[in-house]
Amino acid sequence: MIAFLRGTVAEALPNSITVDVGGVGYEVCVPLSTYDALNPLPGQQIMLKTHLHIRENAQVLYGFATDEELGIFRLLIDRVSGIGPSTAIALLSGMRVSEFKNAVVQGDAQTIARAKGVGKKTAERIVLELKDKVGLASTWEAQQKGATTRAAADAELALVALGFKQSEARKALAPLVEENPQAETDDLIRQALRRMTP
Repeated sequence: MIAFLRGTVAEALPNSITVDVGGVGYEVCVPLSTYDALNPLPGQQIMLKTHLHIRENAQVLYGFATDEELGIFRLLIDRVSGIGPSTAIALLSGMRVSEFKNAVVQGDAQTIARAKGVGKKTAERIVLELKDKVGLASTWEAQQKGATTRAAADAELALVALGFKQSEARKALAPLVEENPQAETDDLIRQALRRMTP
């Protein structure tokens, strides 16, 4: 598993960035949101959070500017039936993470359907499965109301994307956030994993 890449931009296009890491060039598919956030230029130092997707005939590396984007990507491909990496990337390219979360919380499939390559039925399935089956909408709603921190919400999302039940993730995170309300997402994930795995 390649968790992240840190290196020099060799080539940059709106949908892919080639990163030179110690003389090896990694081609990484990225959403437009990541490209716009990083504005990568050849010769620039860069770090991408990554997900390696293995298929029968290909291994594709996907890269993101933030843990939040990576979490949404993994959640879509792992927890929503019929959603593959291409559709997940199209969604992240077509709307900000905050807009996506808000659309799920509000049950607004129409906004999600505006993303390129995402039809009405797919958008409705995304809302249904994330809101009811995964149950993350309640966490995102609490975040919008200020009842939980963004880092805690993102950590919960990441843990669910890793395969943990939402109730388990929330239970592990609650005391950590209480101890340190200013904790960053990465720290919360690491500490929660220590509590959740034997």
